Amino acid sequence: MIAGGTMRAIFDVMGVQDVVSKILRSANPHNVVRATFEAFKNMETPRIVSRKRDKKLSEIFGKVPSGEEA
Repeated sequence: MIAGGTMRAIFDVMGVQDVVSKILRSANPHNVVRATFEAFKNMETPRIVSRKRDKKLSEIFGKVPSGEEA
């Protein structure tokens, strides 16, 4: 995990282990918390990304993740 202060605490609580983050502009903890949760809301599943790109999951990952279909 590469994240500083406030974001690191949020990721730890959420169980996120593989992440790289960068704060741009304000490092005010309140703004960082708000921006981090906004990013969580905007995340998409691999299946949604593959449909938007009109590609199979296997084309994106090189293999199909467990529990997903091509």
